[in-house]
Amino acid sequence: MTKQMWKLMMARLMLVSACVLSLAGCTERLALGPEAVKGQTPDGTIEMHEVQAAYLASGSGGAGVLSFRGVEYPFDVGGAGVGGIGLSTIEATGEVYNLRDLGQFPGTYGQARYGFAIGTASGGDLWLQNEAGVILHMKAKRTGLMLSLGGDAVVIKMRQ
Repeated sequence: MTKQMWKLMMARLMLVSACVLSLAGCTERLALGPEAVKGQTPDGTIEMHEVQAAYLASGSGGAGVLSFRGVEYPFDVGGAGVGGIGLSTIEATGEVYNLRDLGQFPGTYGQARYGFAIGTASGGDLWLQNEAGVILHMKAKRTGLMLSLGGDAVVIKMRQ
C-alpha cells in the first residue's frame, strides 16, 4: 500500500468516525435497546433490503417499506459507518416505536449493530433511533461474508 493510499484511507476513516461520533454526541441522552421500548406497543412495522460493504469503514444503500396506520410508505436508505469487514446483503424486518406522525420517520438514524454473516448463515439485531426519537428494532438476515460490530449513521428518505 502506497503512502498516498494510506493517507486517503485514514482521512476517510477519520471523516466517517467524526460523523458517527458527532451523531452519537447528539443522541447520548437517548436510550437504544430493549429497555427503550419496554412495555410499548409498536406504532408500525418495517421491511428493509440493504447492501453493505465494509473494510474498517462501512457503506450501505437500499430501500424499504414502512407500514404505518394501514398504509405502506416506500423509502430509500443509505449510510456510512465504522467497524466491520466484508460484503453482505441484508434483509431486515421489525417494529417501529415512538412514531406519532409520518413526518417523524425520515431523517438521520444512529445505529448500534452487531452480527455476522457467512454464506447464508447469519444473525444480528439492528437498533436505530433518529433525532425525533423514533426507534426501529429489526431482526436482520445477512447473506455474504461479513463481520460487523460498530456504529453507523443511516439516512432514511421517503420516496415521492
